[in-house]
Amino acid sequence: GAAYAAQLGTMQVNDEIDALKVMGIPSVEFLVLPRMLALVFVMPLLCIYADIIGMVGGAFTAANMDVSFTQYVLQTQDAVDWVDISTGIIKSIFFGVLIAIAGCQAGLQCGRNSNAVGMAATNAVVRAIVYLVVADAAFNILYDKLGI
Repeated sequence: GAAYAAQLGTMQVNDEIDALKVMGIPSVEFLVLPRMLALVFVMPLLCIYADIIGMVGGAFTAANMDVSFTQYVLQTQDAVDWVDISTGIIKSIFFGVLIAIAGCQAGLQCGRNSNAVGMAATNAVVRAIVYLVVADAAFNILYDKLGI
């Protein structure tokens, strides 16, 4: 999100976004949509990658506690099911959208100097954190109501 804000903020400072508007190219479709789609597609992959790395790390930790690999795998299969994995992937998609919105919004609202670009990046991080905390709370309430 901070990178998106810095990129779009720098484009704002260099009047590139205004140039797009003059040429009749909608800046949201040309600049925001590709960034949002990128995060929507990459965040589930990062979620799966983090899940796998977490399980491998858990296996190493369990091995240091004299737990056999077979026992670890059996206990993990009992503790984790596809509902857990799928709800995490669903959350990651929404989180990707929120991070992209926060970053692009901060970048497009950036001022016209280099100091404003740094402030936009900081603003994007703060917004994204707030958005994610609120969304995570909403997901937890929803999952609790659904019994997941």
